[in-house]
Amino acid sequence: MSKILNISREDIINYLKVSCQMPETLEAIATRKIMTETSVAIGIKTETEELQKEADNFRIANQLIKTEDTWNWLKKYHLSLDDFEELNQTNLLSSKLANHLFGEQVEPFFYQHQIDYTGAVTYEVVVDDEDLALELFYAVQEGEISFQEITRQYIREPEIRRAGGYQGIKRRTDLKPEIAAAVFDAVPPQIIKPIVTSQGVHLIWVEEIIQPQLS
Repeated sequence: MSKILNISREDIINYLKVSCQMPETLEAIATRKIMTETSVAIGIKTETEELQKEADNFRIANQLIKTEDTWNWLKKYHLSLDDFEELNQTNLLSSKLANHLFGEQVEPFFYQHQIDYTGAVTYEVVVDDEDLALELFYAVQEGEISFQEITRQYIREPEIRRAGGYQGIKRRTDLKPEIAAAVFDAVPPQIIKPIVTSQGVHLIWVEEIIQPQLS
């Protein structure tokens, strides 16, 4: 017969202490209180329609498509419907307060740092031999071999090989400076000349440069 464990509030607080999570928890609570008090002080309010939209967006973001999905999620996190409403109220207030305090600064900051938000969709193969990398580079340029064929032949890790060396969307800060400079100077779709780093010789295919949009 399975035994039912009773967990008290004291147990939860003690766990936060001994797992060294108390400072982060207290900081989060203080932040929430300050945000709520500031919102009230400057007259920020939330309308029913806004809360409904916030709740809908939250469900979509967490893939709570069906009513049953939402109920199961609430049960998992020990939340009531009132708790769920409070969660969305807090999220909405946070967004509106941030917009009130910093909204006018967002656009200038965005355009000043626009270059940092530009993304590149890249595929990569790292080999040990620079001569081999140059040979493969010119072979791709001449149409003698595709980059996908190179990934199948020279990537050892199965998961990365199956993904064709896909590296995701990278921004300048995600890449070594010498790689970032070459990647963001590319005119996609394009293979860039091999780059030597401490990790090896990088063959990189730049599929797309994604220009940021302020939203």
